Formats: sequence, structure tokens, C-alpha cells
Amino acid sequence: MRVADFLEILDREGRLLAAAATAAGPGADVPPCPEWHVRDLVRHLGAVHRWAAALVAGRATTPPPLGDPPDLPDDELVSWYRDGHRLVVDTLAAAPADLECWTFHTAPNPSALAFWARRQAHETAVHRYDAESARGGEPSPISREFAVDGIDELLRGFHARDHSRLRSERPRVLRVRAVDAGPDAVWTVRLTAGPAMTVRAAEGEAEAELSGPADRLYLALWNRTAIPQVTGDPALATLWRERSGI
Repeated sequence: MRVADFLEILDREGRLLAAAATAAGPGADVPPCPEWHVRDLVRHLGAVHRWAAALVAGRATTPPPLGDPPDLPDDELVSWYRDGHRLVVDTLAAAPADLECWTFHTAPNPSALAFWARRQAHETAVHRYDAESARGGEPSPISREFAVDGIDELLRGFHARDHSRLRSERPRVLRVRAVDAGPDAVWTVRLTAGPAMTVRAAEGEAEAELSGPADRLYLALWNRTAIPQVTGDPALATLWRERSGI
């Protein structure tokens, strides 16, 4: 996907999140994140948007501190969020294609700008789903291409990092497959006591497979919904649920 595609999605998802947060109200529970209310979700993502915008604008080579969001009254939070969302969209849109700054995982990205546009788009899409879950009703759709990209970022980016807890004391092999996205939408995840090693291919035998339509699988792998289908050893699906949180 192109940077312009991610920016378009980031813009749309942030607007949807703000609308859902307004409709739900600041005190509403966020079902996918039981420890949060909507005000916590809005404060978190508003701070993340500002942090990412400052990092990109300042060409930071080391991660700046995230900082705490301001202690605003509930009726000002969504407006504050919208300002931060607008800031990160505009900052990324104005950044040069050859931007050099800090990034934090190794998933394939053609540039630092592509990394941050992609990361902010997926961060916002997942939390938009959270806000709409708090509001109730039908959630907004996620495109197949974007969902596949997000699965790839999660598996080959986040879970390749030293911070990932997705590990197994004995070697295990897990397959992940988006059943509606063609033969390239399949990943083989090799679990060991170290960071997972993932290739985007059906490579060798797998002990279990997590599969489903791309949009549903995307949300499931981010632990927002149940995994659509599990075949093989169910213990690997349990391991995913227990250890894959970011």
C-alpha cells in the first residue's frame, strides 16, 4: 500500500473514532479493553498522535517520551483528540518521502515515512473499532487489503521484536491464513524461546492454523474478537490469546 493510502485511511478512521466516542460518551465501557472507559481510549490515542507527529516533525533519531495527556474535562476530550489527529495527518502529509527518523520494528517498510503512516493508520483503525464497540451497533468496515497489511505488520513487525511475549519453550509452528485474500495472504510463524520468526508463505508443516476472512482475522489477531477458525492443536490458539498482546 502507498503512503497516500495509509494517510487516507488514517484520516477516515480518526474521524470515525471521534464520532463514535462522542456517541458513546466518555464514561462508556470499552468492551475489547475491559480496563478502559472511552475517556481513557481518547486520551491514549490523542497522546499517541501528538507523540508520533512530534517525532516525525523533529526527525527524532531516538524515541521521545510519550508523556501524559492533559487532565481535561470530559466535554473537551474529543475536541482535543480531533486536534491531535489533525496534527498527525497533516505532519505526515507534509513530511518528505526521504524522511529519516526513528522507527521501532523491522516489518518491511520502504521508508520511515511509510512506517509511520502505516503504524498510525493501524493504531487508529484498531482503536476506532474499540470506540465503536463502546458505542454499539454495526462497526465500520475494514478493507481486505488494509486488513492483510495489518496482519503482516503484526506478525512480521511487532512479534519479531524482543518485546514480544509470543514465545514457546519448545519449538512450535503456527499458520495464519486470510481465506479471502488470495494465495499470498498466508504466514508461517515459528515460535521458540526467542522472538517469533515469520515468513509470508505456507512453509512446511504447521501444528495449527488460525484463519478467516481478512477483516475478521485482523481484529482477532489484535485480540478484539474471537479467531474465526482454528484447526489443528487448539493450544496454539490459546497461546496466541494469552501472549500476543502488544
